[in-house]
Amino acid sequence: MGGFAEFDAYIRARAHEYVDELKALIRQPTVSAQGIGVEDTATLVLERARRAGIGAEALRADGGPPTIVGETGRGARTLLVYNHYDVQPPDPLDEWETPPFEPTERGGLLFGRGVSDNKGNLMARLQALEAYRATIGELPLRIRVLYEGEEESGSEHLAAFVAKYGDRLRADGCIWEAGYKDAAGRPTISCGLKGIAYVELRVRGAAKDAHSSLATIVPNPAWRLVWALATLKNERDEITIDGFMDEVRDPSAAELAELERVPFDEAGMLRIHGISHFVRDVHGAELKRKHFFEPTCTICGIVSGYTGTGSKTVLPAMASAKIDFRLVPDLTPEKVARLLRAHLDRRGFRDVEVVPSHGERPSRWPTDSPIARAAVAACRAAYGVDPVIYPLMAGSGPMAQVCDALGIPVTGFGSGNAASANHAPNENIAIADYVDHIRAFGRFLSAFAGRPLE
Repeated sequence: MGGFAEFDAYIRARAHEYVDELKALIRQPTVSAQGIGVEDTATLVLERARRAGIGAEALRADGGPPTIVGETGRGARTLLVYNHYDVQPPDPLDEWETPPFEPTERGGLLFGRGVSDNKGNLMARLQALEAYRATIGELPLRIRVLYEGEEESGSEHLAAFVAKYGDRLRADGCIWEAGYKDAAGRPTISCGLKGIAYVELRVRGAAKDAHSSLATIVPNPAWRLVWALATLKNERDEITIDGFMDEVRDPSAAELAELERVPFDEAGMLRIHGISHFVRDVHGAELKRKHFFEPTCTICGIVSGYTGTGSKTVLPAMASAKIDFRLVPDLTPEKVARLLRAHLDRRGFRDVEVVPSHGERPSRWPTDSPIARAAVAACRAAYGVDPVIYPLMAGSGPMAQVCDALGIPVTGFGSGNAASANHAPNENIAIADYVDHIRAFGRFLSAFAGRPLE
């Protein structure tokens, strides 16, 4: 059979076909948080995996959604490929230039919900398997896949699934779902991610909304919520929850030295996000340390009273806020819930209800593991430049539930870019980056199997 020159030519000749196939998957809404389209999309992904030669089936655990597992290929090493087929809600719809589930090409980019996170990488990797077999030959290692359908709503059933079907997932390394080019256009590789604790704070006042003239004597839950929120962070952006920062493990000297070598395009990030400065006006080494090794406390949304057109003089009966915490070692969702409740109680906010939602623990793996070295070699060969190696992604996911539970080292790279707008309107990837991820993934298979990349 041929080599990677033939592999690349095969992919480029089919680039239009590959993108059309991705568009068909994007057209399928799969919003797990709202229970939309999960079963139908699972069927589509299962059929596509089987067409790629994977002996796949859809299984469930504890009544969860279909989780697709299967394997193909033979070799001394086993690779686990983790992706998810569900997407974030598309709201706010009025900020999309084109409908979120009608994939649209514009200026070399492909727009649509899930195109970057994570249907694009899922489809590209299946296409790479087919192209590899068609041009180079049989796969040089055993590949196992794990495609879940509730990552964007907290992976509630994944831990039970791994406990039940772990023997079908064990591997020598795992390639995670996500990856992107940084603001300077350099491919990036990550070897971990932050955890998350998602909670809702709720405050109730009167039995129903009241006339705002009664604010003299009737408590306003919106003010109670604002006052409670103000105790969680100060004006210097420091998290002030009692005991919270005491749980944060300082990065080691080796981790800081490694981070010092990571390039970070500050000007590009400011431009992409339309801001004049970063939080605390940080830059340089301090910016990178904050971004990768500090936890967060973020207000994701606040709802209370009347927010429609015009005025309505109302005293609301209810106020709520959704908050997420991005976690670093040794914070856990359980610790956050406990610390938050105790912190509010000490300050007289026992009336503020804390409703924990989904949570995931942080996960961090060596950047010099065999799987990480294979990713570096593959990206260098495919892109012609040295990739940027991040110690972890600033985002979150169920890595600990899979890879920590089974002891599988992790790496991640993909087809996104620094302006892909994951979780936001106008999510996108560059079509050229999509084609390049197919090319890079084929090389990654060879690199992890110890084969040459010529």
